[in-house]
Amino acid sequence: MASRIPRVGIGGPVGSGKSMLIERVVPFLAKKNYRVCIISNDVISKEDADRMRKNLATEQGLLPENMVIGIATGGCPHTAIREDPSINLSVIEKIEAEHPDLDLIIIESGGDNVTTTFSPALADYSIYIVDVSGGDKYPRKGGLGIETSDLLVINKIDLAPLVDADLSVMERDAKVLRTNKPYVLVNCKTDQGVQDVAQHITHDVLFDQPPKNSVVETV
Repeated sequence: MASRIPRVGIGGPVGSGKSMLIERVVPFLAKKNYRVCIISNDVISKEDADRMRKNLATEQGLLPENMVIGIATGGCPHTAIREDPSINLSVIEKIEAEHPDLDLIIIESGGDNVTTTFSPALADYSIYIVDVSGGDKYPRKGGLGIETSDLLVINKIDLAPLVDADLSVMERDAKVLRTNKPYVLVNCKTDQGVQDVAQHITHDVLFDQPPKNSVVETV
């Protein structure tokens, strides 16, 4: 049986920036020579997977094109990552058997609501994203995704002045609801906070271990 490759689940509402965060985080991981596979879930379309494949694989060469996989779940987004993740698990089983040299698998949920969580059978670590355009009522409204995820990302902070959102309020509420769990303020357009997200992944998921393909030189 192939060994389990560490898995990070990324969830959040439609348009919160899940795919864009992946597109910005992967280059930081690639700089450290980590080999990554991306699985992008959506109800019908595979558009996000196609765009990430084009940007990260075809144009930047950061991973092979077949390491960006789109899954059209055909149903409720959270069902495929929580109640019945079998469609994702079957894809991962094949990936682990054929590509044991991978360091990380990133699983993107289809756009969902604040109750989004990942089955522990599917993801070892979860990131939940909210975006500032929804107003500073997030994360105060709570929900399992906001409260229990391993890392909360407050995205699109550059939009705060345009929607009268107070980032200090969002930070305050995140601290109250999440107690000691971390959160990061992110602007994917400028990469503000993106490296912090990448560092959480390398430290909390990969335990700062070197990539599997790293070569140790001996004298």
